[in-house]
Amino acid sequence: MTEARTAFIFPGQGAQYVGMGKDLYRRASVVRDTFEEASEILDLDLAALCFEGPEEELQKTVNQQPAILTVSCALARLLQENGVVPEVAAGLSLGEYSALVTAGALAFADAVELVRRRGRYMQEAVPLGEEIGAALLGLDRQAVEQVCQAASSPAGKVAPANYNAPRQIVVSGHLPAVERAIELALAAGAKHAVKLPVSAPFHCSLMRPAAERLAVDLAEVQIRPARVPVVANVTASFVREPGEIRHYLLEQVSSPVLWEDSVRTMCEHGISHFIEAGPGRALCNFVRRIDRSATCGGVSDWESVESLLDSRKGV
Repeated sequence: MTEARTAFIFPGQGAQYVGMGKDLYRRASVVRDTFEEASEILDLDLAALCFEGPEEELQKTVNQQPAILTVSCALARLLQENGVVPEVAAGLSLGEYSALVTAGALAFADAVELVRRRGRYMQEAVPLGEEIGAALLGLDRQAVEQVCQAASSPAGKVAPANYNAPRQIVVSGHLPAVERAIELALAAGAKHAVKLPVSAPFHCSLMRPAAERLAVDLAEVQIRPARVPVVANVTASFVREPGEIRHYLLEQVSSPVLWEDSVRTMCEHGISHFIEAGPGRALCNFVRRIDRSATCGGVSDWESVESLLDSRKGV
């Protein structure tokens, strides 16, 4: 692992926007092929949904997850086709599936169907509007965990869901508990504490019914040894073996995402440059906050792909 220098990292839910992937689709056959494969599997014109919307349909968890995965995997394929290959892969939540496809552990066709079902199960695990997430900025882990413990009661729970970067943590749970956590966080000195426009309380114990349903699907999918190490969200450790991958994908649904730890793991094992493949730039922002010595560049459209390829000429 000490020789590894470049990692591909992939965004999770919330990174989507209408128009994502459109110019790539026009210019690159590998992108068109990826969209067409996904559309056939989903029985849905995914290109039309991503390029034209409507936004309300794209935002639905059941559509959002396969759409982001498709754009991310198309970009990874385009980079690899042009000689840019990762030595490590990782993704935030949903993005872990894109990382596994890129590492050769999951077939793209299986991943597209899996994340559609995952999205459906997560959305159906709790009644819409009764649970929520919130971003707490400016508090360390211990303080956030104490806030969640104080805000929780037998009537409602809240817990850390995403450890994104230093002092940038997302919590999720029952609505009254999350609202109480926001109040307590601000009182404890948080710089910012705000509800997130999420459709379900991801990565907490309320997602266990979704995990139970996903377990049936995961048991039927072929998972191969990963060609390059993938960092598991649940442990922030490298995984390559099918049994480990299957186990951690299941645990991930109802467990916190250790993204800060995952980036630190990669940096400690020789990664100095990250390429965020997919819509948005959130992961690059996190990387810069986690390790200022690391560099991160994002690719989400044709211009950014060309810029990356130009920068690597002669490398």
